[in-house]
Amino acid sequence: MRTAAIPAALLVFALAVPAWAAGEDESRWNALRTMLFQDRPIHDGAEILALDAPYRAHDAAVVPISLEPAFSQTEERHIRTITLVIDENPLPVAGRFHFTPASGRAALSTRVRVNAYTNIRAIAETSDGELYMTKRFVKASGGCSAPAGKDPDAALARLGKMKFRQSGAPVLGEPNLAQLLVSHPNHTGMQMDQVTHHYVPAHFVNNIEVRYGDEPVLTVEDAGISMSEDPSIHFYYTPEEPGELSVQVTDSKDQVFSRSWQVPGLDS
Repeated sequence: MRTAAIPAALLVFALAVPAWAAGEDESRWNALRTMLFQDRPIHDGAEILALDAPYRAHDAAVVPISLEPAFSQTEERHIRTITLVIDENPLPVAGRFHFTPASGRAALSTRVRVNAYTNIRAIAETSDGELYMTKRFVKASGGCSAPAGKDPDAALARLGKMKFRQSGAPVLGEPNLAQLLVSHPNHTGMQMDQVTHHYVPAHFVNNIEVRYGDEPVLTVEDAGISMSEDPSIHFYYTPEEPGELSVQVTDSKDQVFSRSWQVPGLDS
């Protein structure tokens, strides 16, 4: 079974750069870049992918971000993967989001934790193998150690339950916007129980797979502790015929949660 412990080296690394200097100092990112992408060139992604995040977050434990590509997904040209990196978080990778032409659009929005003033980066890999990066600086701190927002017993009782929400009536052959909500405390291992004053063991969502029929639509790998409590993801899918949308979620304790929905309103 995979361990949910946070590597000590990464925790030390997270303290290496003062929070006030995080926006200008690229030393942490340079090290992360080498670990994640080796010596592959990364181009300016301003014309490829827009990243939206608040400059000053209202709640560091629930920071909204959205990613919007400049083009739709086609067989000829599409975004394969977007790697989301929060430089100053203890575990900087906040997810690798894999898309297919069946996604329709490689756009998404979600909520993340931010532990210190930091650059948030989105690195897109396109179907030709090129990498493009865009970034935003966010002022927030303490998101990874903020207490859970829900009663622990209630959170455990709802563990793994999911909701699927459709934005408007679905349309065949077109990208349709939807939202997936997963009930999970996503404990970081840095949060203290307010009653016992002991640290709550890490327990978080690792991977999410979304399919429509037999086609993969969105796969999230290494979501980790940077994703907020009760993960929420807005995404697109393109149904070519009436069918079923299915989701499988795996967490750090190797628990697997599955759910499927017959998408209403799709007529051939």
